[in-house]
Amino acid sequence: MFELTKRELIESIIVFIVLSICFAISNTRFDANAFISILPIVMIGVGLGSILHEFGHKFVAMKYGYRSEFKLWPIGLLIAFVTSFFGIVISVAGEARIFADDDISDEIQGRISIAGPMFNIALALIFIVIAALIYPFNVHSDIFHLIYLICTVGFSVNSFLATFNLLPLYTLDGTKVLKWNAIYWIAAFAISAGMMLISITIGPEKMVMLFMGG
Repeated sequence: MFELTKRELIESIIVFIVLSICFAISNTRFDANAFISILPIVMIGVGLGSILHEFGHKFVAMKYGYRSEFKLWPIGLLIAFVTSFFGIVISVAGEARIFADDDISDEIQGRISIAGPMFNIALALIFIVIAALIYPFNVHSDIFHLIYLICTVGFSVNSFLATFNLLPLYTLDGTKVLKWNAIYWIAAFAISAGMMLISITIGPEKMVMLFMGG
């Protein structure tokens, strides 16, 4: 059964707020008005992406019978905040710590590690599908337009989160996934990196327009 402690809930909320602020800063820099406008939009995509990423690890770990707790990393939050002023967010704000009495096999560790990025990939795809579905209505309604913006930002942010965490560096998920199964790592990284490149080069808004023939 998936359970959250009071401390996990509080720290999840802190990560949700801080990372949302960081991604808003990275997109607006020192423009206060733009920051205020984009923050509510970013919060849904970033908040859901960051929290579900870690809860994905926790859920799979618990599925294999291990106790898992989300723990924020204050230095990681500081790094995210500082780097946001340079237009990019290096997000290692916390982790789902796994407690085991014996060594966890590379396969189980890999499955637990890939769960987080896969949640981001799935969420990015859900966002872009919703954006495509409401695209014909977004110019006729402020509410639909807001949802459209939230979804396009959510696609970009979650594509980035998946790609970043799949990098085979230091303690990132990619290291453990690659150690377990190189084919799964290549497939997951190719998908997330492809979506991220699309969001950077074409942009999710234009992608939706091309897809809808607009």
